[in-house]
Amino acid sequence: MKKFFKNFYLLLIFLFLYAPIAVLMLYSFNDSKSRRIWHGFTTKWYVELLGDADILHSLYVTLLGAVIAAVLATLLGTVAAIGIHNMRRRTRTAYLTVNNIPMSSSDTIMGVTFMLLFAAIGLDKGYLTLILAHVTFCTPYVILNVMPKLRQLDPSLYNAALDLGCTPKQAFMKVIMPQLSPAILSAFLICLTYSIDDFMISYFNSGTMQTLPIAIYSMTRKKVSPEINALSAVIFCVILAIILISNAADSRAYRRNQNAIRKAMADEGGR
Repeated sequence: MKKFFKNFYLLLIFLFLYAPIAVLMLYSFNDSKSRRIWHGFTTKWYVELLGDADILHSLYVTLLGAVIAAVLATLLGTVAAIGIHNMRRRTRTAYLTVNNIPMSSSDTIMGVTFMLLFAAIGLDKGYLTLILAHVTFCTPYVILNVMPKLRQLDPSLYNAALDLGCTPKQAFMKVIMPQLSPAILSAFLICLTYSIDDFMISYFNSGTMQTLPIAIYSMTRKKVSPEINALSAVIFCVILAIILISNAADSRAYRRNQNAIRKAMADEGGR
C-alpha cells in the first residue's frame, strides 16, 4: 500500500508538470484557433511559423547566442574549476560560496544587475551584452558540474604520466581531459539549455534583439494564437533533445569507466 501511494504521488506530480505541455503540443496541431475544441489535425501553424521572418530571426539570434555563450562559459568555467580545485581548502570554500550566489539569486535580480552594470560602463544593450550576461550566469553551473569530477580524479595518474616523460601539457591533455570530458560535455549542454530557455536576463539586456522566449512574450501581449503553441512546442522539443543527449553522454561515459575498471581488475587478477 505504501508503494502504491508513493507511485500515485509521483504520477500526480508528473501529471501536474507535463499535462499542460502535452495539451499545448496537441493543440499546436489543431485545425482551428480554438483552444478548447478539436477541429482536426493540421501542420499549417508550423508552416506559418517557418514563413515568419521575425520568428526565424529570433531563432537565429537565440541559437547563435546560446552556442557562443555555452562555449565561452564552458571554457571559463572549466579553467576556473581546475584553479579552484587546486586552492587551499578555506580559499576553495570561499570561492565556491561566491560561485553559488548567482545560482541562488532570482533571474530578475540578475537581469537588472547586468543591465545596471552595462549602463554604468557605457555599454549599449545589444548582442554583445546578451552574450556577456549569458556567459556570466552560465559559468557557475559549469564550475558546479566539473568540480565533483575533479574530486574523483586520481592524482597519481597525472604524476605517473609525468614520470613516464610527458610534459605537464601532454599529461593534462592525455590523462586529465579524457576523464573530465563527460562532465565538460554535460556542462556545455546545461549552458546551452539555460541560454535557449532564458527570458528574464535576456529581456533586460538584449536591447532591440529578440530571442525566442522574448518573441513568445511579445506575441502573447497581442493575442494568444496557435503559432505560439507551435513555437513553444518547438522550444520544448529542442530542450528535451539536449537533455536526452546529455543523459546519453553521461550513461556512455559511466559504462566506459565501468568497463575500464573491470578490465583493470581482470588484468590484475590475471597477474
